Amino acid sequence: MERVIQTDVGRNTGPLFAAAAGGLAAAAAAIARRDQPVLGLLSGFYIPRATPPAAETDGPLGAALLAGGLAAVGVPCRLATDVLCASACAAAVAAAGLPGMPIDTAPAGASVAPLLATWRQAGVNLALAVERSGPARDGVPHTMRGIPLDSYAAPLHALFLGGTWERLAIGDGGNEIGMGSLPHALIARHIANGAAIACTVPADHLVVAGVSNWGCYALLAALAVLRPDWRAPLLAWLDPARDEAILTAMVRHGPAVDGVIGRPALSVDGLPMAVHHERLRELHKLATAA
Repeated sequence: MERVIQTDVGRNTGPLFAAAAGGLAAAAAAIARRDQPVLGLLSGFYIPRATPPAAETDGPLGAALLAGGLAAVGVPCRLATDVLCASACAAAVAAAGLPGMPIDTAPAGASVAPLLATWRQAGVNLALAVERSGPARDGVPHTMRGIPLDSYAAPLHALFLGGTWERLAIGDGGNEIGMGSLPHALIARHIANGAAIACTVPADHLVVAGVSNWGCYALLAALAVLRPDWRAPLLAWLDPARDEAILTAMVRHGPAVDGVIGRPALSVDGLPMAVHHERLRELHKLATAA
C-alpha cells in the first residue's frame, strides 16, 4: 500500500519516500491498536497567490474522506484549521455527510491555547496533520515556492505539539508538519527551495506520499486490514464517487483551488481525478485481497 502512494509527481520526493519507509504501517497501527481512539485532524493549506486566494484541495479532501470512514466505525474526529481555510474545510466535511463534526479555527498569529483546551476536554488521543504547513528553520511556514505564510496561517503546529496525544502526519513536499522527522539536509538536497521551506516539526509517525490525499486513502485501506471488524465500512469509503463529491463541494462552496495550477478546478496538485482514483482503486483492491 505504501508503494502505491509513493509515486513522485514531479517534486523529486523519491529520497523522502525511502527515508519515511514504514510510516504508513506505523501510523495505521497507532489508530488500530487504541481501544477508544479520538482523532484530532489538522489540515488546510492556504494559497495566497491563487485566483482567488483560497485553501488548496489537497488535505481537507483526504481528511474528510478519512473522517467519514472513521465515523462509520464509531471513531470520533474533529478538525482544526485556519480561519481562512475554514469554509473549504466545512464544505469538505459537509459533503462527507458529517454535519456534526466539530471544526476548530484560529486566525493567523493567534494563540492556540483555546484549541488545546478544547481538544483535551474532548479526549483527543491521536493528532493527525494532513498537508498542513509548518514552520521552517526561520520560524515561518512556506509554500513550496518559498512564499511565507505567517500572515495567513495559524500556528497549528503548537496545537499538534501541545498535547499528550500521539502525533501522526501526512505530507508530500517537505514543508508540512511532520517533515521534521526527516533530516533537514535530505529535504534541502532533493527538494526545490528545500533548505528554506523544510518544516522542523516532527511526528511520531510520518507518511510521505506523492499527494497527501493519497496518504488518507492508504490509511483507510491499511485500517481495513488491521481491523477486520472495521473492514466493510472503511472499504465503502474507498470510493471514487465519494471522493469526487467532496472535491466538487470544496471547489464550488469553499472555495478551494488546485494548489499547483492556482485556480478552482476538479483536480488536485495538477493531476486529473482519474490519476487519484487509480490509486484509490488499487488500495481498495489490496485491502480486499489481504
